[in-house]
Amino acid sequence: MQTIYRSALQGENREFQARNIPLEGRLPTWLSGRLIRNGPGSTRFGQQEVRHWFDGQAMLHQFDIHHGQVDYACRFLESQARQAAESSGQISYPEFATDPCRSLFKKVMTLFGRSSSDNAKVSITQFAGAYMALAETPIQVEFDPETLRSAGVFTYEANPVGQMTTAHPHQDAEHLYNVVTRFNRVSEYRFYRMGLDRQTQMVGAVKTGQPSYMHSFGLSPHYAIITEFPFVVNPLNLLLWLRPFIENYQWKPRRPTVFWLLDRETGTVAGRYESDPFFAFHHVNAFERDGEVVVDLVGYDNASIIQHYYLNRLTDSQVKLPHGTLRRYHVQPGKKRVTWEKLTHDCIELPRTDYDRYNLRGDYRSVYGIGLRGDQPTGFYNQLVKLDTQGGATLTWHTEGCYPGESVFAARPGGTADDDGVLLSVVLDTTAGNSFLLVLDARTLQEVARATLPQAVMFGFHGHFMAGD
Repeated sequence: MQTIYRSALQGENREFQARNIPLEGRLPTWLSGRLIRNGPGSTRFGQQEVRHWFDGQAMLHQFDIHHGQVDYACRFLESQARQAAESSGQISYPEFATDPCRSLFKKVMTLFGRSSSDNAKVSITQFAGAYMALAETPIQVEFDPETLRSAGVFTYEANPVGQMTTAHPHQDAEHLYNVVTRFNRVSEYRFYRMGLDRQTQMVGAVKTGQPSYMHSFGLSPHYAIITEFPFVVNPLNLLLWLRPFIENYQWKPRRPTVFWLLDRETGTVAGRYESDPFFAFHHVNAFERDGEVVVDLVGYDNASIIQHYYLNRLTDSQVKLPHGTLRRYHVQPGKKRVTWEKLTHDCIELPRTDYDRYNLRGDYRSVYGIGLRGDQPTGFYNQLVKLDTQGGATLTWHTEGCYPGESVFAARPGGTADDDGVLLSVVLDTTAGNSFLLVLDARTLQEVARATLPQAVMFGFHGHFMAGD
């Protein structure tokens, strides 16, 4: 059964700019800055359609909030992948689950070298004066936050062929951290650190025979946490690349999920710990308490959620997505087995927190995300949720016919609690046929304001808010 939200999954947004878009309600006087959101702006490369939600052409959406009004602009990310598709009329670079049409000879030739896609359509980060669009491909694209034009590329290693990275680096005042998976006969998870001078350093590495698919990783005050799910690949299959990237991976339920702890300063392996098999896209937070490392993430019993994100399933309103739940894992030195519990039973994805003030802290409480309503559990995510890590309580926001995106937290200046601020979410309104920027009180999830766009924005992934004067 086709859905009323299909145009937000299969279609194309147009580029445009608009000043002072229509606003209902009143923005807080303290709310000033720029929200930039990333995600697919088109599911077409030339004359070809992509197959998976993670494969569309990257588009940046900019919401400039100032003096009680909102200006908006959107632009496709300038990349070689987009340029090649426009000139050839077809997909020219490999994506997550969609590959170029190539002869068997050309596929086998990739054993000797392969161009990586720079279609960085997943997330946004800002560090050392630079804005970057990120994906799991090793090429990160820098861009101008005012014009949204590309300004160069960044890689952790000089040769990006044969590697992937996570789309969610961590950072503190002086460093940005990420994990790079280097595929080879013996593969490695490489933990990288980058300073304010933009110089990268491989701090440490873990060897593996069959690398796991990783979208994110954890960071605590003393450790990098590499979570190795039993969704793994034979590296030779990736070097030959006879199938799209993610279709080379297999779920192996008899293998455990392994937590590797690497010392953040020295890179040495501080421990290997096993848990029941599970899968996750997103780490939420990690901290250290009473001698143990506590890891919060959105977990699934297996990796079937990836299959459910193929567009032929997402556009079926009767399909029920697997529920990700907020889980807490306890890694205890001296105990090789990791224990865990669900903090809530509510469905959540695209989790966000007050990262700037509460990352690495055990006293944080609020996790914000998208979820599924109990009375409408099929189809695409249809509500925003706020989960309490300490009490398990849940608050929700939903409106009939509306499908919200990731809720980005913007802190009130001078605030102390991790819900003292507002949430910013781009919401599809299927009744009106467009989208709007929703502003919610983060404490109550009550609507504060909404700024309406002249088009329906395609369902995206992650954004970044940079407070301004």
